[in-house]
Amino acid sequence: MLRTALGRAQKRQGLPHSKTLTPVLLKLETENLNLTFGDAEIVVIGGGGVGCGVVHSLCQAGKTDVLLLEKNEALASETTSQAAGLVGQVRTSVDRVKLAMWSVKTFSAMEAEPEAKPGWRQVGSLRVALTDERVVEFEQMKSTADEAGLETAFISADEARDKWPMFDFSPAKSVLWCPSDGYLQPNDLAMAYAHRARQAGARLATGVTVEGIRTENGRVTGVDTNRGAIACDTVINAAGAHAWHIAQMAGLSLPIFPVRHEYFVSVDADGMHPDLPVMRVPDASLYLRAEINGLLLGGWEPESLSLKPDEFKNGETPPRIDEDWDVMGWFIEQITLLYGKAADLGVRSIFKGWPTFVPDGKFIIGESQQLGGLVMAGGCNAHGVSGSAGIGRHVVESMLEPEPSDYVRSLSPDRFLDTEWDSAAAQTSAKRVYETYYGLGS
Repeated sequence: MLRTALGRAQKRQGLPHSKTLTPVLLKLETENLNLTFGDAEIVVIGGGGVGCGVVHSLCQAGKTDVLLLEKNEALASETTSQAAGLVGQVRTSVDRVKLAMWSVKTFSAMEAEPEAKPGWRQVGSLRVALTDERVVEFEQMKSTADEAGLETAFISADEARDKWPMFDFSPAKSVLWCPSDGYLQPNDLAMAYAHRARQAGARLATGVTVEGIRTENGRVTGVDTNRGAIACDTVINAAGAHAWHIAQMAGLSLPIFPVRHEYFVSVDADGMHPDLPVMRVPDASLYLRAEINGLLLGGWEPESLSLKPDEFKNGETPPRIDEDWDVMGWFIEQITLLYGKAADLGVRSIFKGWPTFVPDGKFIIGESQQLGGLVMAGGCNAHGVSGSAGIGRHVVESMLEPEPSDYVRSLSPDRFLDTEWDSAAAQTSAKRVYETYYGLGS
């Protein structure tokens, strides 16, 4: 097989093709529970960034009789552990900008507290346009940011170079700067949510697999688990790659498809340090940031790989992802226009996971009218970590507000349950959302 630029660079340096680091799984102290659990008002299924963020948001809203169930032995040990942690607020709609702004406000407040910090670094972000069409999009995005109250500014290539001295910004036709963007450490974020939720009275338990949803008279009454039955009034499905399985248990069929996503972290490189801004180059389908003293580089593949959700069973870890060195090499080739030394970097680790995508590219949030008490918090389209605080807020709004906003109502699972959809076509559309993540007009 033809070696990519990355493979060649690795070979020149005598480095192995994989030095992937096993993520450190932070084991949260869980409840000392016997064979059966105590009941709860609300059960949250899934202990990743979204599930922990939802519990945190519920507690902030005064709902503390909450029990989170995570099938793995540690929180944030599946898709969340593989996330890059970028947090960007510049979006194409005011509602999406405001959701991201709420997340940033939450992360900043948590980081300012003396303990259980999310590793939030508010280093700002650069968004680089390489085409005239992208310049027009940036102008529209800045107008949207202005309307939402988000500070952004166009800066020159020289100003961008001051922020990233190793990069050549002469090919850039426009650079949009957002000073309040940044990045965080996904595991730290989940633990920070969990710590605060426990302090408020919520319970979190790992090593617990949900095996069934109990219903009566069109409403949720509890869940069955490998550790016994739990009675509850509400179940929140924040199960990530397993959200489809949980919905199926409740008799709901939703188009939630895992799509492969990868990025790598290089060995130490000259000039790299943690306070460099995040950077996005949409015309190259790339994002990047510093990771300690190395480069974290990832992107959105033009030909993605996805799973049918029934290709793995409930409770099973999704299929293992092998390192795709051709994709890593494609990332390298795409960034060399701005960073010529990229091809000479060795790879320290590759991260990959199965974030879930939905055919229309929107979250699935809220209660289904087909089953009272079953609330969705899934289909996050690779915004699960960065948008977790905002998603939690929207879940609370959908549950507790008598008149949720039009935007939150538009995220209801009933948009798929009230209409017929074809699984193959839906999977193709979900993959397309991934492949055109930075697409013009997307």
